[in-house]
Amino acid sequence: MAQIEQSDKGGKKKKGAQKKMSIHVDFTPMVDMNMLLITFFMLCTTMIKSQTLQITLPTNEKVEQQDMNKAKESEAITLIVTTERDAQGNIRKDDDGKPMNIVYYYEGQPNVADEDNDGRIDNNNLNKEAFIGNDGSVQRGIRKILHDRNKQVLAKIDDLKVKWRAKEFSPKSEINDSIYQAKAKEIRNDSTLTRPVVIIKATPEASWESLIGALDEMQINQISRYQIDNINQVDSVMILDYIGKHRN
Repeated sequence: MAQIEQSDKGGKKKKGAQKKMSIHVDFTPMVDMNMLLITFFMLCTTMIKSQTLQITLPTNEKVEQQDMNKAKESEAITLIVTTERDAQGNIRKDDDGKPMNIVYYYEGQPNVADEDNDGRIDNNNLNKEAFIGNDGSVQRGIRKILHDRNKQVLAKIDDLKVKWRAKEFSPKSEINDSIYQAKAKEIRNDSTLTRPVVIIKATPEASWESLIGALDEMQINQISRYQIDNINQVDSVMILDYIGKHRN
């Protein structure tokens, strides 16, 4: 409560002098009220769940030492990302102003046989695609290639999503979201399903955006077995041969 106190120091006062008043405010009730308000808001406020990015991490399944750097030919697919640049090294852009990021890929082992000795690879199994988003529900570009290679895993995860959205795990909550993520991880690491092994490589001209785009495709297509490797001479020869054949 506020109190007004009149100061009186004694002695004679001049005629007509104003009386001095001092105001004293007791803030103790205000502090108590603030604590009550803080307690009220803490109990009545719904905390917002933090928005985090769910990342499909590479699997940690055990691999024998002799198979450490090998993969089944039927499962392996190699992506080689690159970016088109001009003579000054600047990134070229398409008509929409987007960087021209390209991804070359081949399935299984590389084929560099030159049976005719004409300097051209006879059965070059290298193909060229681009990073293109979906057309509605239809996959395009390299996304379609990866989707088709991992369709068994994606089909099971889609079924899991339907059950989760139908609240088969009881009403949605943070706990149930954790259960969904755990079950999805089990599906991605299920060795009984046909799953690709993706090796990602980058040329010296590749931008960071092209490499990140390849990693994004791993998340979108729920691929758990992938790694980043260095481009080698065989990869470079296959790209040069592909460019030479399709330039003529």
